[in-house]
Amino acid sequence: MSIQAITKTFQMGDGRSITLETGKLAKQADGSVVVKMGNTLLLATVVAAQDAKEDVDFLPLSVDYKEKYASTGKFPGGFFKREGRPSEYEILISRLVDRALRPLFPDDFHAETQVIIQLFSGGENESPDALAALAASAALTVSDIPFNGPISEVRVARINGKFVINPGLKEMEEADLELMVAASEDNILMVEGEMKEVSEAVMLEALKTAHDAIKIQCQAQKELAEMVEKSKTKREYCHENNNEELREKVKGATYQKCYDIALKGNPDKHARSDSFKAVLEEFLQGYTEEERAEIQGLAKRYFHDVEKEAVRNVILNERIRLDGRKLNQIRPIWSEIDYLPATHGSAIFTRGETQALVTVTLGSKMDEQTIDGAVIEGSSKFILHYNFPGFSTGEVRRFGSPGRREIGHGNLAMRALKEVIPTGEENPYTIRVVSEILESNGSSSMATVCGGTLALMDAGVKIRRPVAGIAMGLITDTKAEKYAVLSDILGDEDHLGDMDFKVTGTKDGITACQMDIKVDGLSYQILEEALEQARQGRIHILGEMAKTATEPRADYKEHVPRIERMSIPKEFIGAVIGPGGKVIQEMQRETNTTIVIEEVGNLGMIDIVSPDKASIEAAKARIRGIVAVPEIGEIYDGTVKSIVPFGAFVEILPGKEALLHISEIEWNRLEKVEEVLHEGDKVRVKLIGIDDRNGKMKLSRKVLLEKPERK
Repeated sequence: MSIQAITKTFQMGDGRSITLETGKLAKQADGSVVVKMGNTLLLATVVAAQDAKEDVDFLPLSVDYKEKYASTGKFPGGFFKREGRPSEYEILISRLVDRALRPLFPDDFHAETQVIIQLFSGGENESPDALAALAASAALTVSDIPFNGPISEVRVARINGKFVINPGLKEMEEADLELMVAASEDNILMVEGEMKEVSEAVMLEALKTAHDAIKIQCQAQKELAEMVEKSKTKREYCHENNNEELREKVKGATYQKCYDIALKGNPDKHARSDSFKAVLEEFLQGYTEEERAEIQGLAKRYFHDVEKEAVRNVILNERIRLDGRKLNQIRPIWSEIDYLPATHGSAIFTRGETQALVTVTLGSKMDEQTIDGAVIEGSSKFILHYNFPGFSTGEVRRFGSPGRREIGHGNLAMRALKEVIPTGEENPYTIRVVSEILESNGSSSMATVCGGTLALMDAGVKIRRPVAGIAMGLITDTKAEKYAVLSDILGDEDHLGDMDFKVTGTKDGITACQMDIKVDGLSYQILEEALEQARQGRIHILGEMAKTATEPRADYKEHVPRIERMSIPKEFIGAVIGPGGKVIQEMQRETNTTIVIEEVGNLGMIDIVSPDKASIEAAKARIRGIVAVPEIGEIYDGTVKSIVPFGAFVEILPGKEALLHISEIEWNRLEKVEEVLHEGDKVRVKLIGIDDRNGKMKLSRKVLLEKPERK
C-alpha cells in the first residue's frame, strides 16, 4: 500500500520542472514538503512550539541546511564515516534561508521554531542550494504556523550575456554575475552574490529577472496550500502581555528627549548609548522599587520602540544622523600598511569607530583548502577568515570558534576580493587573509574588504585593482511617503533601519553584494538610488585608501617564501617523482626546496618553494635535465656512474645513462677503462647514436679530443 501525496508541479520555462509534494513524508512535523527537480530531492520540515517560553520577546528561529553524502553516492570523510558538524557551505546556505524567512513571521510570535532542510538525492550538475528556501517556505505555508509568506529564492547568473535561473554547476563557471535572490510575490527580501565588476544597471536587471521567476514559485506554493486542510486555519497564540497605559506614559515622557539626543548628533557610540539609557532611568525613577520591579521589563521594550521612532524621525525630518553626519557622508578614514613586520602582509583600516587589522600569509600548493562536500568538491587557493571578538564592541563574550555571522561576513569579503586576485602562472601562491575586528560600530565586513585590499598590496600580491566596500541603510515612512538612503551606516542605524545593503567593488564595477530588507514595498527606484549612492561612496573610500597605497609592492618581502612555477609534459611527471618518490626527495634535499607537482590537462604543473632564488634555480635545472630529450650530436658534461669491462656508463642527464664504449674513450687503444676513468669522474661526451629498437644511447669522448697523427 502506498500513500497518495498532494503534489503541485510548475515549469521553469527552460524545459525543467519543479514538483512540490506533501502528505507523504515526515507527517508528524507541523509542516513538511519534498521539492524535486530532475534527480535532486530536498525534504524541508518545520516544527514550532505551541507556546513561547517565559520572558522571551523575540523569535527563537533556527534554520539548518544539511547535505547527506549518500545523496550523491559518497562516503563522508573522517574516522567515523558519518555526517558531522555542518560545513561552512551548509552554514552559508542556512543563513541565506534564515535571512529570507525571519522577516515574514509576525512580530509578536515568539514560539521556538525549527526549520530543517535536508538533501537526500543530488542530481549531477544540479545545484540544490537554490531550492532550499523554496522547500522551507513551502513547509511553512502548508503548516498551521503563522507566516506572512510564501517566499522563494533563486540563483540568477549572467552567462554569455544572458540571464539564467538556477543554472547547473558547470554553467556557473562561465558566469560573470551570480546572485541568490529571495523575495515574496511583492517584495525583494534578500540578495547575496558576486560579480566580475559589473555595473549597477546590470545588477538591477538581474534582480528583476530573479523576481519574475520567484513570483511563479510563490503562486505554486499557494496552490499547494489550498489542497492542504491544515494550512487553512493558522494556530492562535498570545506571546506578549502588554500594558497600553504604560506604553503611552513611556512615549509621552521620553519621545522628545530621545528626539533631542538624536538631533545633537554624537559620533561617540558609548556616550550616545549612555544618554539614551539616562532617559529611561529618569523615567523609572518616578516609580517605587516594587512598582519598578513590576514594570521594568515592559518599560524597556516600549522605550526601545520610542527610541527607534525618534531616531528614524530625526533622519526623515531633519536629514541628520545619529553621529551628526549628512545622509551620504562617509565617516573619517585612516589606514596604515606594514604594521606587523613579521607577517607577509598587513594593514590597519579604520573608518569611524570600526577598525580591522588584516594579515596576509602566502603559502604553497600544499596549503590549499580542500573542499569535500556531498555536492561540491575541489580546492581553494584563496581563503579569508573574519574574527569578531567581544572586546570590539566593549562586551564580555566567550572566546571560541567562529559563529555563523563570522563565517557569513568572511565569505562576503572573500567573494569581494576573489575577483581581483591573479590566477594561473601570475600567482603561484595559496593566499590566506585574516581580518581581526578590533573595534566595531557598523560595516566591519566592509572594513575587512578595504583592509584586505591594502594588506594584499603590502604583501606584493599583484591584484588587478583595489576593492572597497560600503554598507548602505534605509529609513522609510510609507504613510508619509518619505525615505532616506544612508551611506556607511552605524551599527545603530542597521538595527533601527529598514535595510542593510553591503556593496563592494572597484572603480569599474561591483564585485559582491549582500542585502537584507526589513520593510515591504521597497521600489526599484529606491534601490537604484541606493546603488548610485553606494558607487559614489565606494569611489570616495578608494580615494582615501590611495593615500596609503595605490599599487602592490614591486617585490615580496625578504622573509616571504619564494615560489616559482614551471610546466612539463605530463608523461615526465613519473620521471621527476622517481620510484617511490626517490628522485624528487633527493632533489628537495640537495637543493633545499619543496617541490609540488600536479597534473593539469596535458601538463605537469610544478611549484618550487624555497627561501632563496639560487635554490629554486638549482631545482629548475635538475627538472629541466630530467625532462630534456637527448639529441644526437649534443655535447654533455656527464658523470661516470659505473665501470664495466667494455666501457663506462655515464649519466648525461638526471636519470639518463648512456654507454661510453672503451673504444670511444681515447684514440689510443686501452686495455682497461680505469686507465682513464673512474666512478664519479666528470667527463665531457658527445651523443653519437640512439638505437631505434631499444632506445639505448651511445657516447663518444674521443671525438671531442684531437686525433693524434699516425707515426
